Amino acid sequence: MKKLFSLFTSLFMAGVVNAADYQIETVAEGFELPWSIDFLPDGGYLVTTRPGEIYRLSPDGEKGEPLEGTPATYFAGQGGYFDIVLHPDFGENDTVYLAYAGGTPEANGTTITRAILAESGFVDAEVIFTASPTKDTPLHYGGKMLFLPDGTLMVTTGDGFQYREAPLDKSSHLGKVIRINDDGSTPEGNPFSGEDGDPLVFSYGHRNPQGLAIDSETGDVYLHEHGPKGGDEVNLISAGANYGWPAVTYGDNYTGAYVSPLKQYPGVTDPLHYWVPSVAPSGLAVYRGEMFPEWQGDLLVGALVDKEVRLLEMDKGEVVNEMPLFSEIDQRIRDVRVGPEGQVYLLTDEGRILRVTAK
Repeated sequence: MKKLFSLFTSLFMAGVVNAADYQIETVAEGFELPWSIDFLPDGGYLVTTRPGEIYRLSPDGEKGEPLEGTPATYFAGQGGYFDIVLHPDFGENDTVYLAYAGGTPEANGTTITRAILAESGFVDAEVIFTASPTKDTPLHYGGKMLFLPDGTLMVTTGDGFQYREAPLDKSSHLGKVIRINDDGSTPEGNPFSGEDGDPLVFSYGHRNPQGLAIDSETGDVYLHEHGPKGGDEVNLISAGANYGWPAVTYGDNYTGAYVSPLKQYPGVTDPLHYWVPSVAPSGLAVYRGEMFPEWQGDLLVGALVDKEVRLLEMDKGEVVNEMPLFSEIDQRIRDVRVGPEGQVYLLTDEGRILRVTAK
C-alpha cells in the first residue's frame, strides 16, 4: 500500500494525478467565515460560523435560518464561534457541544456550552467550561473539541497571544489540552491535582492548537498548533506531557527576534512534524475511510497560507512524507473532516463547504 502511495505521490507532484482521480463539489456556500462542520445521523450537517451563527443543513446542503437559542459570543480578532461536536450518544440524547469565545473585551476565554438540539435550535443550553483565568485579548483561543472512546471530552485552548508564561503554568487553562466529563466535571485519569496543577489539564505548553483528531484504529490523539513566525507543529498527545511553548520552539517572533534559542530540551516532547516557514494549519483529520484507501492512517491538515491541504503520510507513528492536495481550490482551508462514507469535507474562509470524492 505504501508503494502505491509513493507512486501516487510521484504522479501527483508531476501533475499527472489530479481531477482524474477525485472530484470536488460544492455542498453549500454563502457562509460568513465558516469554522467547523459535523455530521448528523440523517445525513445532514451542522456548520458554525465565527460571527456567531450555527446552521443546520439538509443532506443535499440546503440551509435555512441560523439556529435559535445559541449563546452570545465575543466576535473580535480571532474570537467567535469555533468547533461543534455531537455527543457520542446523540441518537439517544440529541446533545451537542459548542466551543466559542465567551465574555467581554476585558475578560474573555474559550468556553464550552452543552445544549439539546431541537428542530429550531438550542434548548436547555448550559456553560460547562470556561478557561481560567480570563484574558483581555481577542486572540489565540484554540477552540477544538474531541470525544475520546471513554466518553470524556478534550478541548484545546490557546495562550491568548500576550500571555506566554501561561502555557507552562499547569495551574492555568491557557495553552492547554483540557479533558472534562461530558457535563464539565473532572474525570478520573487526568495527570494533575490541585497541588501540582489544575485537575482539568491534560497536556501543556501549547500556543494556539486549531487541529485535534483521533485515529479510530489506534486511539492515538494528534494535535497541531500555530507557531509564531515558523514553528507550526503536529504533536502526538499524551497525559501530562509538556510540548514546550514558549521555552522550546522552532519559530521566531514576528519581528525576527528569538522567542527562545531552544528547539529541544529534556522533558519536552518533540513534535512529530513542524513547518518553517509557517503553513498556518487549521483543521485536522485522520483518514480511516474506504474511499481513498491509499491514505489509511494518514493526516489531512488544512494549510491557510498556501490555500491547500497537506497530506502527512504516517508510518509506524512517524511522518515520513508530505504532499499538497486540492490546491486548485485556491481558497483558505479552515476545517478538514472525513465524512461517514470516507468523503473529505473542506470548509473555506471564503464561505464554501466542499466535498471531495473518488471518481
